[in-house]
Amino acid sequence: MKSYGYVRVSTKEQNEARQLLAMEAFGLTPDAIFVDKQSGKDFNRPQYKKLMHLLGKDDVLVIKSIDRLGRNYDEILDQWRVITKEKQAAVVVLDMPLLDTRQGRDLTGVLIADIVLQLLSYIAQTEREFIRQRQAEGIAAARRNGVRFGPPPKARPAAYGHCLESWRRGEMSARRASESLHISHTTFLRWARQEP
Repeated sequence: MKSYGYVRVSTKEQNEARQLLAMEAFGLTPDAIFVDKQSGKDFNRPQYKKLMHLLGKDDVLVIKSIDRLGRNYDEILDQWRVITKEKQAAVVVLDMPLLDTRQGRDLTGVLIADIVLQLLSYIAQTEREFIRQRQAEGIAAARRNGVRFGPPPKARPAAYGHCLESWRRGEMSARRASESLHISHTTFLRWARQEP
């Protein structure tokens, strides 16, 4: 029986120190802890895959909280089933003592763990959807208030007006106009469509 820890942060800028401290407090050594720095939207993560390859019967997988495993409700439930039923390993969720499958492997213990897992997985996915909704609402409100997103608009070169008139009169192709202005063909055409 071996114990492994899994740590995940969503971006390279986020710090995994808090999760690592929790793993060490549990008694795990650094070589038994697998760390991924990427989104939890799916399970296509290199360290998680390596961990799943090593995880065997009666081993223990330790995570700080259920959302470190993932954020997609159906995939979390599927992974939980793979770990506890197919691999016959135990899962310990440090922030949720009810999700410790090392003990209480009787019918009642399994039932309670499964109910709590489903509830927490649902909450994790719902929170993710709320975050997306709030972001979309915030962006829409900012746009209504005149906030622009993305890079600032490119300034039109001094010769733009001359090239535009030549293009409109058919004296110059859009491609030739864009080359002489040192801009892309699509940028020239977009600018031209914006002109009155």
